[in-house]
Amino acid sequence: MSSNSGIQIPSRLPLLCTHDGVLLPGSTMRISVDTARNMQLVKSRLLKGTSLKSTIIGVIPNTRDPEHDSDELPSLHRWVCAASLLYLHFFLLSIGTAGLAVQVVGSNWPKPHYTLLITGLCRFRMTKLLREKPFLVAEVEQLDKLEQYTEGDQADGELGELSQRFYQAAVQLVGMLDMSVPVVAKLRRLLDSLPKETLPDVLASMIRTSNKEKLQVLDAVDLEERFKKALPLLTRQIEGLKLLQKTRKLRPDDDKRVLAIRKGGVFPGRQFSLDEEGEDEDGDDTAVLEKKVKAAAMPEAALRVCLKELKRLKKMPESMPEYALTRNYLEMMVELPWSKSSKDCLDIRAARVLLDNDHYAMEKLKRRVLEYLAVRQLKSTLKGPILCFVGPPGVGKTSVGRSIARTLGREFHRIALGGVCDQSDIRGHRRTYVGSMPGRIINGLKTVGVNNPVFLLDEVDKLGKSLQGDPAAALLEVLDPEQNHSFTDHYLNVPFDLSQVLFIATANTTATIPPALLDRMEVLQVPGYTQEEKVEIAHRHLIPHQLEQHGLTPQQLQIPQDTTKDIISKYTREAGVRSLERKIGAICRAVAVKVAEGHKVSRAESPAEQHAENKEEGSGITAPPEMPIVIDPIALKDILGPPVFEMEVSERLTLPGVAIGLAWTPMGGEIMFVEASRMEGEGQLTLTGQLGDVMKESAHLAISWLRSNAKTYLLTNGSADPLEGTDIHLHFPAGAVTKDGPSAGVTIVTCLASLLSGRLVRSDVAMTGEITLRGLVLPVGGIKDKVLAAHRASLKRVIIPKRNEKDLEEIPPHVRADLDFVFASTLDEVLNAAFDGGFPAAVSHPQVVSKL
Repeated sequence: MSSNSGIQIPSRLPLLCTHDGVLLPGSTMRISVDTARNMQLVKSRLLKGTSLKSTIIGVIPNTRDPEHDSDELPSLHRWVCAASLLYLHFFLLSIGTAGLAVQVVGSNWPKPHYTLLITGLCRFRMTKLLREKPFLVAEVEQLDKLEQYTEGDQADGELGELSQRFYQAAVQLVGMLDMSVPVVAKLRRLLDSLPKETLPDVLASMIRTSNKEKLQVLDAVDLEERFKKALPLLTRQIEGLKLLQKTRKLRPDDDKRVLAIRKGGVFPGRQFSLDEEGEDEDGDDTAVLEKKVKAAAMPEAALRVCLKELKRLKKMPESMPEYALTRNYLEMMVELPWSKSSKDCLDIRAARVLLDNDHYAMEKLKRRVLEYLAVRQLKSTLKGPILCFVGPPGVGKTSVGRSIARTLGREFHRIALGGVCDQSDIRGHRRTYVGSMPGRIINGLKTVGVNNPVFLLDEVDKLGKSLQGDPAAALLEVLDPEQNHSFTDHYLNVPFDLSQVLFIATANTTATIPPALLDRMEVLQVPGYTQEEKVEIAHRHLIPHQLEQHGLTPQQLQIPQDTTKDIISKYTREAGVRSLERKIGAICRAVAVKVAEGHKVSRAESPAEQHAENKEEGSGITAPPEMPIVIDPIALKDILGPPVFEMEVSERLTLPGVAIGLAWTPMGGEIMFVEASRMEGEGQLTLTGQLGDVMKESAHLAISWLRSNAKTYLLTNGSADPLEGTDIHLHFPAGAVTKDGPSAGVTIVTCLASLLSGRLVRSDVAMTGEITLRGLVLPVGGIKDKVLAAHRASLKRVIIPKRNEKDLEEIPPHVRADLDFVFASTLDEVLNAAFDGGFPAAVSHPQVVSKL
C-alpha cells in the first residue's frame, strides 16, 4: 500500500498557483508568493490557521507548455492568468499536489512578498471550482489513496520489474557519490526505508529535470506509468555523471563535488536536490577563491582573516544574505595589490625632458620631482612624499600630477574630493551595513592594480563636514608618512601599507584646510603666470591643442604673438590659462566656419576691401588672399567683441582720496582701488564694500594713526583733530565681492592721507602691507601674485614691506626689471613713496636706539 494512503486531505482546498517549479508528493519546495490572490490566501489561511487541515493547500504549477501556441487555451498548469470562470471549467480533470505549509516567512524588500516552505503530501484532481476571489477554492478528489498494491503485485509482473530496476538505478546513482559526506549517507539509508512506490516522486524532485518532465511525472496517476516516466530521467542523470567523471579523470569516490546536495525537506523526513552543474560550479569557485587567497601574497594578518572568512563561507548556505557579503569581501581582498608594484623609471635626464615638454615654467614643482627621483636612486625604500600644490585655478596643478606619474612610469589615479562630506568616502563603511563598500583610497588601489601609484587628491581644500563625520579628519591617517604604512579601512578591517603611494593634493588656498591636515603635507605654491609665460604656453600647448580639437591645421589658421598678447591683456584677467584657452577655441570655431564654407578671397583685393567685405558677410576675419587665415587685431575684435578689460588706473586717480592696493585671491593677484570722501558730520567713519572684520580693523587703525600724527603731517586744518565736524566714508569698489585679509592697511592710510591733505596719489603706484598703531609696516603673504597683478596693470612702482624683500626671488627677472620696488618698514616711507615729491613732515623723528 502506498505510504500516502494514511493521509486524508480536506475535500475543499485553497489553490496556490506557482510559477517557478513543480511540487511532487514527498518533496519540499520553497515558493515565492507575490501576486494578490496568493498573498490573500497566505494571510487568510496560513497566517491565521491553527489546525493541521488549515495549513494544507493545493499547489497548481503555472508553467507554459512550449508545444502549444500562446493563442491556444491554457492548460490548468497555466490557468492562473485566466480571468473567467468559464475557462476554468475546461480543466477540472487536471492534477495538482496537496501540500503542507511548514514555514511562512514575510519580507518587504524589494517588494512585499512571502516565502513558503511546502512539503508535498499527495496528488489530487480538481472536480469543481467553488470560488475565484479573494483567492481560489476548489472541490478536489484525492488520488494517491486509490492506489492499492500488495507486496505480491509489486513482486510479480511488469510493475515489480520496473520497481526493482528503478531501485537499483537509484542505488547506483547514490553509489557514485562520496559516502563520507553525511548527506549522501543519509540519502542511502532513505532508499532502504522509503516504500518503493514513493521513489519516482522523490528521485524526480531531486535530480536535474525540467519543469515539463516533472509535470509528466505529476500527471502519471498510475504507478506503473509513473515508473516509466521517471526511469529514463534517472538513467540520464547517471550517464551524465559518468561522462563528467570521465572528463575530469577522477574516480567516482574521489570527487566530493560531482553533484551538489541541497538540504531541503522530504516526506516523511528530508529532501536532497542533486544538481551536478550549478553547485559544482560554486564548489569549484570556492576552491578557486581559496587558491587566489593563498596566492595573493598578502600579509599574515590579512591572510589569517581571509582564511577564517573562507572557512565560514564553506559552511554557509547560499540562501543566507551574509553569503554574498562574505564572498564580495574575499574577492575584494584577493584583488587588492598587497605585494604587486610597478617599477619606477629613475632616469633623471629623461624625466627633466618630459616635464619640460609637458609644462612651461613651474620650476619649483619640477625641481621637487627630480629631487625625489634622485633620492630614490640612492635609497630604494624611500617612502612616498605627501605633496600639496596650492595655487589659483587653471595653472596646471592637476595636469602636473598626471605628468609626474608618467615621468615615474607609475599608474595614475585621481580622486575628486570637492564636496565630499562623509568620512566613509575615505575610510569605507563597516561590513555590518547593507551595501557597504571600501573607501576611495582602497577602491583606487584596486582600480590601478599596484601598491605604488600616484594618487591625486583633487580640491582637498573643498572638503565638507556633515553628520556623517569629517572627511578631512579621516585623511589624517592617509596623509601621515609615519602612520599610513598601516592604514585601516573600515570595510577591510585589516591594515594596508600606503607608504609607497605618492600622494599629491591640490588646493586653491590653504585657509580652509584644517591645520592638522596641512601640517602633514609639504606645501608647494603654484603662482599664476606672467604675460610672457602665458604667451609661451599658448603657442606651445594651447593653440596646437585647440587646432587639433577643431580639425584645423597651422596651414589654415595662424595666431601671431601680438594677437595672443591682446587676448591675454584685453579679454582675460586670470592667473591661469583656462579663459585664454576658451578664447582661442572661439577663434578656431569662427575659422572652422570659413574653412567649411570654402572661404576664398581674390588676390586682387586690397586688405581694406577684404576687411569691408568680410564685415558685410559677418565673418569677422580679415583673411589673406589664401590660406592660412591670420588673426589680426581687427579680426580679433570682430570675433571676440570689444575688449572686456581695459586699464583705467590713471582715470581713477584724478581726485584726492583714491589709492591702489594689491590683494590676493584664490584666482590670483588683483589690484584693488580704495576710495574715501569727507562731508560735514560728527566725526563718524562709514565703511562699505562688503568688508571682513580684518579690513574693518585696518580702517580704524589707519584713522587712529592719522589723527594721532595729524600735526606732524600738517593735516590739522586749523583744529587739533582733522575729523572734527567731519564724517569719513571709506569705500572699496566691486561691492558684490567679499573682501578681507591683512594687506590693506598701508593702502587705507595712503588713501585717507590723500583725502585729508588734498594731494593726489601717484597713478602708477600700488602697495600692500599691514600696519600697527605705532606706524610700523608688517609683512604679508602672496607677494608674487600681487606683484604679477601690478605688472599686468602696467604699474611702475610697488610698495611692499621691508621684511617681504626676500620673496622677490620667486618673481621672474624680466618682471623685476620692469618695476620699481620700494621696501618700507614705517608709514613715513610709504607716504613718501606714494606721493610725488614725498609727503612733508614738520618735525623729523629721531631714531630711538634700543638699549637691549
